[in-house]
Amino acid sequence: MAKVTIYSTPTCVYCKMAKDFFTKSNVAYEEYNVGSDIKAREDMFNKSHQMGVPVIDIDDTIIVGFDQKKIEDLLGLKK
Repeated sequence: MAKVTIYSTPTCVYCKMAKDFFTKSNVAYEEYNVGSDIKAREDMFNKSHQMGVPVIDIDDTIIVGFDQKKIEDLLGLKK
């Protein structure tokens, strides 16, 4: 199974959509709140060169934003 990490904030609508999608698709993920975790925020920026959320890391492939099609492709999920 792929290693999935999401960098998010509690108020981000697209972060919630991504997490709901992972839950619905039975995809385990690790979440970091970059609003309160400075180390996670630095890690996210170093990986994506972005400060916007969500940033999703799937086996070292970085997705900025909630791109469901790309996520499905990387995880081998069929719609």
